Amino acid sequence: MQPGEIFWERFGHNAIVIDDGIKTTSYNFGFFDLSEPGFVKNFLRGRMYYILAALPIEQDLAYYQQAGRGVSIQWLNLTPEQSKSLQLRLNFLAQPENARYRYEYFTNNCATKVRDILDETLEGELKNQMTSSSLGNTYRSESERLAWPATWMFLGFDLAMNSDGDKPLNRWQDAFVPMRLAQSLSEATLSSGQALVIGEQIVLPNKLASPPDELPDWSIQAALVGLVLAGLFFISSKKETLFNALCLIFWFVSGLIGIALFAVWIASEHYFVHGNENILLFSPFAWITLLLFFTRHKSTSWFNTFTYSVKLLAALATLAVLIKLFPFGNQNNSHWLLMVLPVQWVIVRTINKMSSKK
Repeated sequence: MQPGEIFWERFGHNAIVIDDGIKTTSYNFGFFDLSEPGFVKNFLRGRMYYILAALPIEQDLAYYQQAGRGVSIQWLNLTPEQSKSLQLRLNFLAQPENARYRYEYFTNNCATKVRDILDETLEGELKNQMTSSSLGNTYRSESERLAWPATWMFLGFDLAMNSDGDKPLNRWQDAFVPMRLAQSLSEATLSSGQALVIGEQIVLPNKLASPPDELPDWSIQAALVGLVLAGLFFISSKKETLFNALCLIFWFVSGLIGIALFAVWIASEHYFVHGNENILLFSPFAWITLLLFFTRHKSTSWFNTFTYSVKLLAALATLAVLIKLFPFGNQNNSHWLLMVLPVQWVIVRTINKMSSKK
């Protein structure tokens, strides 16, 4: 199933279909229950649970037809014994007591469940082939590519993902994206040398815009945003009231982002957000600077404390660059460096001038 327009549909979907001559059943690992007790809390904490449902293929396809999402099918070259074994295994997993599984966004999702069941049926042959090659993708590049049409979602992935999202993937890992799994299946062979996929057909035409084939490079746009923001702060430095207002907005937003990143790090199981280097660019300490701004006129000591806090934020942002010199500083956050560092430089420069006047 091709990507949809709702944010949880951006990555596409898939299912295993079995036609046993009596009925055609779709085994779909993508169901979740919004009314489940604690659903929102579990979602925020990274403890999502999904359900395998077995339903008539016509029922499964009805929504995709309504939404205009394209659907294609790959018929697999399995022996009657393999097909029967696969059907029995899926029927067992679809039982109410077995259907619920712990969902992990990259490593145990709807697509990887399909991948794993097929590999089990093929006695590990699929994994052997898919782990031996790579397309050079990463969790970051694939997530952002598919989220690209929704700007807020794309930026959210890029801001929130840590360095684990930048490790090169083999094609087995790539299969967290349904379309990548379909591509790998079409190129896979059986131990006999025959092709795994013996037929492909379009079930429903795709009526929605497709995501880009590769993640677009937006480095120039990020640099321009950084220069424009820095220019705005520089121009406003001639008018203290306007400059102060911009600083307060900047510190508020930075602190909000930093606190969110820190909270997810210490209080959730969203492991691909933990230890995010962007917390140096958007520090929770920005809210301390914001509070100190309102006390800076109490005395020279208060003003000095305020200026030191401003310099600390700039130092942390600079540290986000310096750690790139070390093996552990391998998070791909260059776009955020380009946007934030120029602003930090202008703020420190202006505050220093104010300090000298004091």
